[in-house]
Amino acid sequence: MTPLPQITPKSWLMVAILGFVWGSTFMVIEIALRGFPPFWLASLRLFVGAAVMAVAWAATGFRLALDANRRPTWIALIWAGAVSSGIPFLLLNWGQQHVTSGFAGTAMAAVPIFVLPLAHFMVAGERMRPRAVLGVMLGVAGVWLLIGPDALASSGADLELWGRLACLGVAACYALNSITIRRLPPVDPIGLTTLMLVFGGLITLPFSLAYEGIPPLPGATPIAAMLFMGVVSTAAMNLLRVLVIRSAGPTFLTLVNYQVPVWSVVLGALVLNEALPPSLFAALALILFGVALSQGAALRALARSVFRPAG
Repeated sequence: MTPLPQITPKSWLMVAILGFVWGSTFMVIEIALRGFPPFWLASLRLFVGAAVMAVAWAATGFRLALDANRRPTWIALIWAGAVSSGIPFLLLNWGQQHVTSGFAGTAMAAVPIFVLPLAHFMVAGERMRPRAVLGVMLGVAGVWLLIGPDALASSGADLELWGRLACLGVAACYALNSITIRRLPPVDPIGLTTLMLVFGGLITLPFSLAYEGIPPLPGATPIAAMLFMGVVSTAAMNLLRVLVIRSAGPTFLTLVNYQVPVWSVVLGALVLNEALPPSLFAALALILFGVALSQGAALRALARSVFRPAG
């Protein structure tokens, strides 16, 4: 029998840390891009994160499959690495050259909007109800506002528009990764995370070499930013994510989705002096309201678990 989620003050602290660190990552990327070319930044971040995770995986005896009769295929693991980190990190770093960190973080709020229709067709038992359809429609409206009403009129040479689309492509990749993970057989989460980072790095490395050559040696600040992303944002936060899921449950983890865009906007404005156009707030409000509406059942289950009487 699977134990009931145990939501404690420690659970709230862990989710708050996840939301803050992942929300601040977009600001840190902006700083790291001042010294690293975008594709090399993706590769180095992934290999640093993979090295840290490999140490944690070694401590568990390099266990992967939890069911000897149901093992994940290498194709599935490579695909998971591609959509969890390889492709999205390339898109995000390139896109953030042309958009603000606040915009990039706001775009991540669209992940659940992409997940719902994908799950409807790709995951057994995941069917969209009318409430979820309405929520997705509101979220799509927010995404459209995020891209900009003049998107269709663009000549195609607008790098800011392509940067916006790249960030939304990252959200779509993360949504695909959620579906991919759910369709895998039972696996050790630490081992899975390690392999996804390794395969993601192997995917980004050829792009780094082909398009950017040997990277220049950056200053101390960009190096510190890259190491922060590799060690903290990528490795440590993935371990913390596992702890939250194991103790408080995956529904409780969805609270992170509401924090990340808020922190990215606030830190981008405070630390990087980024402009905050009204359309960004309107798009964020539409997307988050759409997510809340479409995930009503999950949020009600979360509320029941949080306020369940002791004993």
